[in-house]
Amino acid sequence: MSICITATGLYTPPYSISNEELVATFNQYVDNYNAKNADAIARGEKTALVHSTAEFIEKASGIKSRYVMEKDGILNPDIMAPVIPYRKLGEEMSIMAEMGLDALKQALDNAGLQGKDLDGIIVACSNFQRVYPAIAIEIQQYIGMQGGFGFDMNVACSAATFGIAQAVGLIKAGTAKRVAMVNIEITSAHLNWRNRDSHFIFGDVATATIIEELATPKGYEILDSHLFTQFSTNIKNEYGFLDRSEFLAAGTPMYPDIDAPVTDKLFLQEGRKVFREVCPAVSNLILELLHKNHVEPQQLKKMWLHQANANMIDLILRTVLGKEADKSIAPMVLAEYANTSSASPMIVFHKHQENMQSGDLGVICSFGAGYSIGGVLVKKV
Repeated sequence: MSICITATGLYTPPYSISNEELVATFNQYVDNYNAKNADAIARGEKTALVHSTAEFIEKASGIKSRYVMEKDGILNPDIMAPVIPYRKLGEEMSIMAEMGLDALKQALDNAGLQGKDLDGIIVACSNFQRVYPAIAIEIQQYIGMQGGFGFDMNVACSAATFGIAQAVGLIKAGTAKRVAMVNIEITSAHLNWRNRDSHFIFGDVATATIIEELATPKGYEILDSHLFTQFSTNIKNEYGFLDRSEFLAAGTPMYPDIDAPVTDKLFLQEGRKVFREVCPAVSNLILELLHKNHVEPQQLKKMWLHQANANMIDLILRTVLGKEADKSIAPMVLAEYANTSSASPMIVFHKHQENMQSGDLGVICSFGAGYSIGGVLVKKV
């Protein structure tokens, strides 16, 4: 018996925001902030904010646009966040479940399966719109599963590879024969659109991956996985259920200043430190995974990497395969989708399987907050 990835699905949100649109809103916010705080800035109590440019964003990240679930609120300099109406739990499908359901239906269609054929659903992503009941169990109901289980898991941007490894473990343990691993990201809701260093990074999306045990392999056989974590606060989002208690204990307002350009209750990172520390760790993990399976780096036909940053992807590719490595081995969707957190390597996997022939090897790799890094070695059947 072999455990294989047999199909994937991709849900793309209805709205796209270009760098130019994003910069126009951000720069208006900067002007408004500087005018409002002119006296404090003059006294040296606050620092004046500076404009951004579309060229800066593309050079720093490789990103040209991003998809979002709601656009008007993000592009309103007085709001700068998605405006998403509340849906009553139990009466309406949640927005995350709706996105994941769309991607999962596509994946099932591509695999020639139905919801009743699934034994389990894992929703693996960086943020959840609620603590419980699990989004996975909500999707389980709407997809038409007959029994089985669903659960949510969070390993930030590495959730997809950790989710695949979890699905493989469940299958090997005899708990399931067919599992859907779903990545749903509404990153626009936990991104600080007022922070010049990171306001351009993320986009919204959902992906679904079917992993199943087969007597006759098809799709991509999962040969092995390698997972790694190391504690770091260089990427963080400290929003949590204890916020109310912590604010009360400190005698401060319940919510941070909405005009503050930086807050740890939204996504926050030390980008340069992340680049220096994560890139070599990712390269080492891939090389260790290959060495463990007696595979030479030059045997890889594809590296489906987390779409964090074009410069990171390029450095990891060159470190693993050499300075003259063909860039098509590590395809990118950054320009169109931006960083979509957990879903990003699965978008690349879904869209870029060109030239993969039977027996060809590839690595799905993700990395992010934690730090967390995951690699999955697969072979085209």
